[in-house]
Amino acid sequence: MEWMAWTWPTAAFFIIIASTLTVFTILGIKFPEAPRMGVLRIETTRGDRLFITLLGSAFINLAWLGVIGANQPFALIVCLLYATAVFRWV
Repeated sequence: MEWMAWTWPTAAFFIIIASTLTVFTILGIKFPEAPRMGVLRIETTRGDRLFITLLGSAFINLAWLGVIGANQPFALIVCLLYATAVFRWV
């Protein structure tokens, strides 16, 4: 990984994202899901909710860096709460 100047946290991030996409693909094949209507009043599937979660988490982390600073572990807790809410109600 030195040729790309990656750090282990960066590599772990991309490995986790790739693993999540793989798991959601397998879930989508094994257990097809009908879209459901949530609080946004749009039909969403698991993949849609995952995308909304990842996009929102990116914005949460950017806002956290801009407002609070580099204490990112607490931003992870906020992102996990956000993800739970999205998968539950969206």
